[in-house]
This record gives sequence, C-alpha cells and structure tokens, in this order.
Amino acid sequence: MARTKTVLETTLDMFRAQGMTTIFGNPGSNELPFLAGLDEDFDFVLGLHEQVVVGMAEGYARATGNPALVNLHAASGSGNAMGALTNAHYGHIPMVVLAGQQVRRTVGQEAMLANMDASILPAPLVKYSHEPLAAADVTRTLTQAVFETSTPPCGPVYVSVPLDDWAEPALDDDALLTARSVTTPGGLTDDLAQQLVDIIDGAQRLALVVGPQVDAAAIKDPTVFDAVVSLAEKADASVYIAPSPSRGPFPTTHPNFQGVLVPGIKSVRDRLDGHDVVLALGAAVFRYHRWEPSNYLADGTHVVQVTQDPREATRAPFGRSVVADVAGTAKILAEGVKDRGRRRGETGSRELPVAKTSPKGMTGTEILEVLNTHVNDTVAYVNETTTLDLDYLERIAIDRPGMYNFPASGGLGFGLPVAVGMSLGDPTKTIVATVGDGSANYAITALYTAAQRQTRTVFVIVNNSSYGALAGFAQRMGVPNVPGLQLGGINFVSIAEGYGIPARRTTTCEEFEAAYQEALLSAGPVLIDAQVVTD
Repeated sequence: MARTKTVLETTLDMFRAQGMTTIFGNPGSNELPFLAGLDEDFDFVLGLHEQVVVGMAEGYARATGNPALVNLHAASGSGNAMGALTNAHYGHIPMVVLAGQQVRRTVGQEAMLANMDASILPAPLVKYSHEPLAAADVTRTLTQAVFETSTPPCGPVYVSVPLDDWAEPALDDDALLTARSVTTPGGLTDDLAQQLVDIIDGAQRLALVVGPQVDAAAIKDPTVFDAVVSLAEKADASVYIAPSPSRGPFPTTHPNFQGVLVPGIKSVRDRLDGHDVVLALGAAVFRYHRWEPSNYLADGTHVVQVTQDPREATRAPFGRSVVADVAGTAKILAEGVKDRGRRRGETGSRELPVAKTSPKGMTGTEILEVLNTHVNDTVAYVNETTTLDLDYLERIAIDRPGMYNFPASGGLGFGLPVAVGMSLGDPTKTIVATVGDGSANYAITALYTAAQRQTRTVFVIVNNSSYGALAGFAQRMGVPNVPGLQLGGINFVSIAEGYGIPARRTTTCEEFEAAYQEALLSAGPVLIDAQVVTD
C-alpha cells in the first residue's frame, strides 16, 4: 500500500508542476518545517530583510513573466515587507507570499509569533488572502493562490500556514491539483475553442453540467439556451444542473436532462461515475453543501470547466478551467462539435416524476405538481422552499430563461422580496413565489410593498410548521433531537390580510389547486397558506 504523502510533499509537487521552484525568503522559526523539507530541486534565495526579499521577487517576476514565490515570517516579517508589497500591488506583479504561522492550536492563545488575524494583515495590498481552516486544505489553497495571482488583473496574494500543518497527511485528491490549469484568454481563441471541441468530440460518454451563468446570459440573449440544447443533442450528452442551482439553465423536459446534482461530494462523484469527460459550463466546480466524505471523482472521469468567474476557476479542487464568456463559448461549441446523429427523443418529451402522496395530508411535491399543471409563458418562479430545492427542477417544466430563481447562498429572506422585485421589473409576468413558513418570517414585510404596488405576485407559503430542511439535515447528521426546529401558531392569512393582500389557507391538493387557479387570474398579489405534511 502506497504511503500517504504529507501536506508539504503535495504542496511541493504542486509548486513543481507550476514551475515555481525558486523561493525568495528570510527565515523565521515558523517557517523552519517548510524550509527544512525542501528538496534539492528548489532554490532558496536568501534576503537579509523582508522588504529586500519582496523586491527581489518582484524583479524576478518582471524578468520571467511568471509568478514569484516568497516565504516570510508571520506578523513581524510580513509587516516588514509591506513597503515593497505596495509596489507589487500597484505594479500588478504575480507573487505568492507564503507566511509561517504558529502551531495551529496555539494561535487563539496569541502565543509568541502567532498572528490572530493573519489574512487581514496584508490587506488591501493583496488580491487574495487566506489562512486555511484545516491542514487538509493547505495544498488546495496554495493552488488557488497560484492561479489567483496569475489571473488578470495580476497581483500579489498571501497565504498563512500554521507550522504543524506541513507534517499532516495530505488528501489523496491533492494529486489532482498537480494537473490543474486555469486559462484566461480574455476571449475564446480559435486554438482554445478547437481544443474544447476536440475534447468533446473525443468523449465516449459526455456529461454536460450547466450552471447559473447560462441562464443569466440567456436572459439577454435567448439563443444561448438554444445553443446549449444543440450542444447537448449533437454531442449526445447527459445534462445535469450543477449542485445548489440558483437558476434554471436547461429545459427540464428535454430528454437529455438527467436531473440536479445533489450537493455532496459522494453524490456528485457517484452520479458522474461512468462519464469520461464532464464539461461544466457556467458553473462552479462544484458548490457542495452536504458533508459526504469521498474522493471527488471516480477513476477515468476528467472535468473541464468554462466559467466567467475567475474566482470559481482558481478555487476549484480539480479539473482544467477556462475563464471565458459563457454565451459565446456555448455558441462556438454548439457550432463546432460533430453531430453524433443520436437523439433521445423530442424536446419536451421527458416525463416528470409523479408527486409523492401521504395519507396524512398534502405533500410539497403535490404542490409542485399543481404548479406544473398550470405552467404558461407568463409565469416565472421564485423558490425558497429548501425542503423542495432538489424536487423543483425535477418536477416543473422549466424551459425558458429566467423562469426559475433560488437564493444563491442559501441565505433566508430571499423569496418574498425578490418576487416583488421581479414583478416590478417585468409587469407582464406573474411571479409565483413558493416560500417555506420558516423562510417567510425573514422578509414578511415585503408583502407591504406588493400590496401598495399591486404586483402580479402569487405567494405560496409551503407550511410544514417547522424548519423542515434543518430537520432533514439533523437526521442525516445523526443529531435528531435539535431544539428550535418546530414552528406553529403563525397565521399567515391574517398577516397577509393585515398588509392588504387577499389570502386563503388550504389543506388538500384540491383546495390548493382551486386557490392557485384563482390566484393566477388575479390582477394583484395573492397569498396561499398551503398546509403540508413532512412525510
């Protein structure tokens, strides 16, 4: 059995892969474990003062055009370097400053030579600054730092690493970091476009993972949607929506659509197992939520990411990343790939799953089924029911840009005000906002503005008298007896009527459908308090 590498060993492997084997520094006690572990292929250039160290590194970067690697001491040594760091900052010099930190467990005690707020010290003279929260994230963080400093606009970056982290065991997946690359062409060059086309054409079983940047681009240019559909069809790709989706970037009734990736490392790995190439288009790689320890990818799965967000590209823990315009890239790829001549059915032919029912009462998926029954060209959806986030895009025919919206960070208080804002932004649309009873309390005053402006907004409170998503997480985490998760006694009908909005409570699917149909015909806002069961 192969020996597990240390954090230091995988970090040095990554620096080698990036051609960063020259280190400028002035050693301190916190840096000794790192420096002592350097192999003979690393050249340590000693400077007698930190300002000189950074200055030499700047000169090296100017001469080579490549990022320089600097090793400094914690607060005092880094402070001495700040004068020279101003030049590097305003000169847009690519430079990774690696600073030593005290033993991790002693930092909070403010031990001698510890820096309590290491990442804050060099601000605002660096474009990225971080101290990894665990030893297992050191190598990935330093990989991100290398790409951050090199991604336009270039500039110095700063990473603080506790001295005992270097001897800790690395993750097996850290081996993937040596193969990482981030390309920032500014525009998709002909050569790079052909490389991507060749990768797609060479795939035996392609997965296309689409993200919110696709939908955002399609709002301005609906042909982007058509291009992504064409790309999927011509390449015979299985299409997944990236984990934690905030928008609906692909028609959910298309036969190539395979669903939303569950936001856990193992769940994503298992779902993508068997695909030799994964093209992540307009998505982070990947936005996990559930903690599911696992290797990121199955053997034989290779990921290529195209994103407009340089930070998404630099922080990815695996794969090749290209920073480019997603709309233009989608069109170029759709035009350039070979048509394999296989079709999985007509657009709109994918059957949506049947709603789950319960003898106890109406379920959340029954609500989604009613919504789907009454989909039309004038309706767009805002979803803040975290118990239904994975079901929504599986069960509703989302087939147009801007049709689905969900809080990108998971922060509550999104649904009600965003729905009102969307109604004001496009008065021709009816905005249907499904909001959990727990979430609704964060921004209930948005009902006032809806009433005053008479927005065409249907507010559906999916009311399970609890923080249902948290209860589900508690079960998965093995901590079922968590206080504060049960709600009740909140009369949303009275609240809505108090703000001047007609409201109705429903307890059965039949009642809800009747209320919903009536609400869709209303000229102003309506609230439906839909009482549901949790299982």
